[in-house]
Amino acid sequence: MTDDREPGRRDRRQRPRRRAQGELEGLVLAALREADGPATAGWVQERLGGDLAYTTVITILTRLLAKGAVTRERAGRSFAWTPVSDRAGLAAHRMRRVLDRESDREAVLASFVTSLDSGDERLLRELLERARPEGAGGSEGAGGSEESEGED
Repeated sequence: MTDDREPGRRDRRQRPRRRAQGELEGLVLAALREADGPATAGWVQERLGGDLAYTTVITILTRLLAKGAVTRERAGRSFAWTPVSDRAGLAAHRMRRVLDRESDREAVLASFVTSLDSGDERLLRELLERARPEGAGGSEGAGGSEESEGED
C-alpha cells in the first residue's frame, strides 16, 4: 500500500476548518437570542447543528459568563443560559479588555482613531457627542472643531 500524501502532512479532510477568534461565541450568543427564554447548553448545541461537542458549548458559555455576556440560572442539575449582550456588545467588551491591558491608553486610543477611515471617524464623533451628558460643554482639546470644519 502506498500513501500519496507528503510525509508529515495530515489529510486536511480529517480536520474541520478552524474558526476565527470569537466566532463560536458569536454563534452561541445568536442561538441564545433565538430562544424563547433561558436555554440549556444541550438546546444551544442542537440549535448549532450538533457538530460541536457538548463540552465545547459549555466551555463557550462559561467564557461568555465570565465576560458578562450571559447569565445562568439553575435548571435541575444543569443551567439555563440567557444572553445579556449581543455581538456588538461582545466586540466592545473585547476592545475594552485590549485597552485595559495597555499602560498608555492615550497612545492606544490615538493610534486607533488615526487608523479609522473618514466614515468611521465621523460615526465615532457622532456617537461620542450623543454620549456626552446634557449641558456638558465640550472642551475643544485634541481633535477639536478645526478638523470638523468643511466636512459635510
